[in-house]
Amino acid sequence: MDFLGVDHVEFYVGDARQAAFVLCSGFGFRLHGQGGPETGLPGQRSLLLGQGDCRVLLTTGLAPDHPASQYVARHGDGVAVIAFGTRDAAAAYAGTVAGGATAVEAPRTYAGRGASVVTATVSGFGDVVHRLVERHGPDGEFLPGAIEMLDVPPPDSPELLQSIDHAAVCVADGQLDATTEYYRKAFGFEVIFEEYIEVGKQGMFSQVVQSPGGGITLTLIQPDLSRSPGQIDDFLAWHGGPGVQHLALNSVDIVTAVDTLGERGVGFALTPDGYYSSLDGRLGPVDLPVDRLRGRGILVDRDHWGQMYQIFATSMHVRRTFFWELIERHGARTFGTSNIPALYEAKERELATVRPSVQIPHTTEAGHR
Repeated sequence: MDFLGVDHVEFYVGDARQAAFVLCSGFGFRLHGQGGPETGLPGQRSLLLGQGDCRVLLTTGLAPDHPASQYVARHGDGVAVIAFGTRDAAAAYAGTVAGGATAVEAPRTYAGRGASVVTATVSGFGDVVHRLVERHGPDGEFLPGAIEMLDVPPPDSPELLQSIDHAAVCVADGQLDATTEYYRKAFGFEVIFEEYIEVGKQGMFSQVVQSPGGGITLTLIQPDLSRSPGQIDDFLAWHGGPGVQHLALNSVDIVTAVDTLGERGVGFALTPDGYYSSLDGRLGPVDLPVDRLRGRGILVDRDHWGQMYQIFATSMHVRRTFFWELIERHGARTFGTSNIPALYEAKERELATVRPSVQIPHTTEAGHR
């Protein structure tokens, strides 16, 4: 199937205005559009944020029976929709359903101001669905007739975050292979990377699936129940089942991005100094000065094609579930074998300060819809 990339992500949140304030003041997003009952979106309020090619839709239900209200009641604020761009939404819808996806919403067309957008929705994993989006006309229109676009002036300085690199998805024990197979059959994705990750006494299995063109990447993670419970178990328990643990945002200058976001109040996971002491022997020369990485906790790794620089932001959610990642790629197409354990070790140090003293049992709720 002809998938172009991640068109946008939609969060269901308890208060769209508060969530927008955090993303705009901390991460540099700007308000691009808004919608609600007055624009033909009954029972909800939605705000469209943008930065670079990233589009984030924040939706709050205005009634208890709205899907966004029900999602937030079950999971707290989180990613509910990962939208895939395509040249033919109807064909993608038919193809994914034929491949085993569950139909959620049949193709429909939004039109206005010289633009038309066709959308259709199919199942993903847990309570997360995939919106298939076909766009024609001016680039500035999002959902004509449903989202009222605002007149947004050009930014005063280059935007630090450019696009969505990947989404990391937590699934429960026994669901990793089934979820991977689901994306292979329904969406035509391919497995491009897999790894077993050890963090202290805990372990996790990971498989990465990607669309044939490389524009959509999902990192699927499952806890190892033969080891001690850890952060993936925490996510599944606190979130109430499978979901998006983090989204990675591409940056053209991760050092400046970390500095700027840090000045705005965004926190980042800490990395011990010893990580950098062994860096040269482990990876050889790297493109960015190690001292600039060490002072900010930025990790570096490489694959067959080049290097990558990554860091996790600390979670701003009361459940300590969803968080953001920043990544800068220097030719790298996949993931290295050292960064992922180091990233999760950094996250473990953060969570150790907030994890309840009582043991959280393993969850068994899992699977795609």
